[in-house]
Amino acid sequence: MYDEDDLAAIRERREEWERETRDPVLDRHGERKDRFATVSNHEVDRLYTPEDVADLDYGDDLGFPGEEPYTRGVYPTMYRGRTWTMRQFAGFGTAEETNERFHYLIDEGQTGLSVAFDMPSLMGLDSDDRMSQGEVGREGVAVDTLRDMEILFDGIDLGEVSTSFTINPSAPVIYAMYLALADDQGVPREEIRGTLQNDMLKEFIAQKEWVVPPAASLDIVTDVIEFAVAETPKFKPVSISGYHIREAGSTAVQELAFTLADGFAYVEDCLDRGLDVDEFGPQLSFFFNSHNSIFEEVAKFRAGRRIYARLMDEWYDAESDATKQMKFHTQTAGQSLTAQQPMTNIVRVTIQALAGVLGGTQSLHTNSFDEALALPSEEAVRVALRTQQIIAEESGAADIVDPMGGSYAIEALTDEVEAETMAYLEEIKAMGDGSVRDGVLTGIEDGYFHREIQDSAYEYQERVDEGEEVVVGVNEYTIAEDTSPDLLRVDETTGERQRERLAEVKDERDDEAVEDALSDLRTAIENDENVMPAIVDAVKVYATMGEIMGVFEEHHGSYQEALGLA
Repeated sequence: MYDEDDLAAIRERREEWERETRDPVLDRHGERKDRFATVSNHEVDRLYTPEDVADLDYGDDLGFPGEEPYTRGVYPTMYRGRTWTMRQFAGFGTAEETNERFHYLIDEGQTGLSVAFDMPSLMGLDSDDRMSQGEVGREGVAVDTLRDMEILFDGIDLGEVSTSFTINPSAPVIYAMYLALADDQGVPREEIRGTLQNDMLKEFIAQKEWVVPPAASLDIVTDVIEFAVAETPKFKPVSISGYHIREAGSTAVQELAFTLADGFAYVEDCLDRGLDVDEFGPQLSFFFNSHNSIFEEVAKFRAGRRIYARLMDEWYDAESDATKQMKFHTQTAGQSLTAQQPMTNIVRVTIQALAGVLGGTQSLHTNSFDEALALPSEEAVRVALRTQQIIAEESGAADIVDPMGGSYAIEALTDEVEAETMAYLEEIKAMGDGSVRDGVLTGIEDGYFHREIQDSAYEYQERVDEGEEVVVGVNEYTIAEDTSPDLLRVDETTGERQRERLAEVKDERDDEAVEDALSDLRTAIENDENVMPAIVDAVKVYATMGEIMGVFEEHHGSYQEALGLA
């Protein structure tokens, strides 16, 4: 972007500035610390100039919004056209209680629903399973059968709302229930909108919620993608999730690299299935964390779009613009929230949300200030939602497309994140002898991802313990306090009430129809057919979550047992 004469003049002027202006100040006062780095321990320079972006090609590396390489955003007008979708993760207790919270959030101006499930539902267990004791409704809403889903969305038109489901091993069952509910409401399947997390590779890398082994899990994810392409073209069948990789302790670069690797693994599995990349590609979506180092996060999002567009073209022969656009949801960093001085979390979340907006996210969840202590209270949820609304309506951040574009610092950081991410991707691809999918599966089996994340997490905690990384209210600026804001507490009778409803459903349903539906699912699995039609039929006759997931365990075996964890 600059000719050699310009760069030489800038270099000469910088050396003069260092000698005459900077050095005298450094000699007298020094700086706050010897080394400055991001949360990911990525060292940042004192000053950035055109020298740092001398090799930048505007057309190839930046371009314009809505055009390749999408560094500056996937839409030409971005938030000047419409703001990002504002989602607040919600779910606790029974379906009735969460339905009430959904209506509250819609009334407060939320534009998309996001469902949190309890641990038994996440693990494919029914509320009356012995492993579910003490966990029903605790971390999210309990969903055992279609009856729960009917109550959960009571009074909500599925044709008018976009819904995100944060669930993985049992995602196909929840997706089937949502389809069954849409059918019952008379909403055409091609009109329902939303996102299913359904990212099992990430589970084996970071979050550790699973039912069957990795290869079988990948096959089920591909079934869902194949079915969604044909039946629900406006619904995202997988949200390839770096969020949990970051929460487990990865750096920003590791989060981006491992997430993209998972995404390319799904692409390769779909291609092996015989699907057309330009048919399923537009329905892939991504989910990232936004942490405290605002410039690193913006660079991460911009680099991610650029890498994705290029590799979808070069590695997988994508042709359509929609296939090469990396669209993503962002959530602020739960790992960064502190139980100490919890109101300071409002500031952290604001910074993180702003990074997501400046980085061009398509939807955003802002964490509540009390989440390090309990499930979010209504007041805390309202503050979190108002944070997004203030950024959108008052800050001006939504008024300029890619406002950080052209910053020497941002462009240099974007290049650095891209280069480090590509090094990881090439390493993973080599582990699979040229296949990213095989490299990811090998990395899971060999513990590669676990080691990389564990080392980064340890290094970060060591910096916090030594005071090199300041966490306000934890290792600096501490006070004597009673950390006891008003907290949301789940009713102690929740588990009992949920088990009673499940028993009623089992008493009322047609047991023969359930057995027939589960038998059809077994046949589909044995014949290597797409399992989604059979799952939809099963939920419509009120087969339970545990009964359906149990069929998969019968055939593929339990991954918990294979690891000696059950």
